[in-house]
Formats: sequence, C-alpha cells, structure tokens
Amino acid sequence: MLGGGSGDASARLVLLQGVSLLQPEDAVFDAMLEGWTRQQRGGRRLQSKTIGDRLRVVERFSEFANAYPWQWTASDLDDWMTHLIGVVRRAESTIRSNQGAIRLFCDYVTSPHYQWPAECEERFGTHPVQICHEWNTVAHLVECEGRPGRGPMTRAELQTFFDHADDQVERAVRIGRKGALAAYRDATVFKVM
Repeated sequence: MLGGGSGDASARLVLLQGVSLLQPEDAVFDAMLEGWTRQQRGGRRLQSKTIGDRLRVVERFSEFANAYPWQWTASDLDDWMTHLIGVVRRAESTIRSNQGAIRLFCDYVTSPHYQWPAECEERFGTHPVQICHEWNTVAHLVECEGRPGRGPMTRAELQTFFDHADDQVERAVRIGRKGALAAYRDATVFKVM
C-alpha cells in the first residue's frame, strides 16, 4: 500500500498499481479499510474512536459473512442481523449503529469517486454494491431507545421534581435553618436547565 495524505482515499492512491498481489482479496479489502479510514479522518474529521468502532463492525460483518465486500449481499446483512438480534441479543441502538457502519462503508466502496467499483471489476470481475436498504435496516422511530429507567423525564416527572425542589426551599425557611438560599439556588438552576 502507498502512504499518502489523509485525503488519499481512492483505490488508485491506496493500492500500489502495476504490482501483482500475493493475496489480492485480502490486500484489496485491507486497502479499502485503509482508504475508508483516510476518508473519515481527512475530509470528515472524525475521531479515532469513531473510526475504529466502525472498522471493527465492518471486519466483524465480513468475518460473519465469510465474504469480501464485492461479494456481500443484502441477505448476508439479514443473516447477520438475525444473529445479532436472536443469538447475541444486541440492543436496538447497537443494531442501528452496526447497520449504519455497514451502510457508510458500502457508500464509500460503491462510490465511483473512490474508484473501488472499477478496481474490483478489473481484479475480480465483480464490484461492491450497497446492501443496506430501507427495507432491511432498522428505522429510528423513537427519541430515546434506552432502558425505560434511563430515559428522559416526562413532563409530569419534571413537575414533581420541581415541586420537591420548591418544597425544600419552603421547609428550610419554615424551620429557620441554614440552607434556604442554597435550596432556592438549586431549585432555580434545575428549572433553568
């Protein structure tokens, strides 16, 4: 592979041209991952953790499908999702995040701007396709997908909380002890937030 700047994400800039590869499938897949890393780091300015998490998802999916990106099909994604939901029992948000990583990677390797379709067609006689579609991916339908105890407070819960904060102010004033000013400050800050 050729070392270039972070914006050098196209197939021609990541793969050495005119060189016979001993294991072309592995080398091209590794070059795709390197190019995608450069693309995310370069123009998109994503953090290393985000990039690393996405790369691991793509690698896990490729391992599960036992295929390279130019061989992936939508049914491979369906099988993986069935495995993650039924066997591994991943949360809905994790499923969507994994699908998002696969979708973004497929967007990258199918884009003619990065030349991977032409490179794969020339080397393997086929090219990568987008396998994530609206009918086989999870839609984001609710604002909070976490466990119910971890979700945002409802309006009724907020009102109860604010009433309690106001009661603490009144209690401190009524018994004539220190803390009334601090309780008033806390109640005000909570309401402003």
